[in-house]
Amino acid sequence: MNSDSHRHSDIDDCLIIDINTIRHDNGRLTVMENLATAPLQIKRVYYLYDLPAGAERGGHSHLATREFVVPLSGSFDVVVDDGRRSRRVTLNNPGRGLLLPAGIWRTLDNFSSGSICLVLASEKYDESDYVREYDDFKQLTADKR
Repeated sequence: MNSDSHRHSDIDDCLIIDINTIRHDNGRLTVMENLATAPLQIKRVYYLYDLPAGAERGGHSHLATREFVVPLSGSFDVVVDDGRRSRRVTLNNPGRGLLLPAGIWRTLDNFSSGSICLVLASEKYDESDYVREYDDFKQLTADKR
């Protein structure tokens, strides 16, 4: 298991990025494009919805995959953890997203009713890219510089 991303990950690299939004009298249009929106090539897109009260998602880190998380509707929190520090980020504006580098443990919770979470990922799904046990994550981040 290559842990370079975990040794160098830092919650300060989890960035809120404004997405190009065009305002018109008859509504808004938000445009996301490879590299122009977030510094990643999009290879996978998925979204979470119909989340029951108290739901928690994520609870893992990635060895290589970077993700851009956007609240299409409603709000939710993303707790990011680099093995030394953690912080909670509230997402509630579809014109702003959160960039998650590889090596960051993420947990999504506090979903409002009707919330929709869009995720743009830099890699196709590969189970071997996931670190699903927090103890394994802590081992990978133990020798952070």
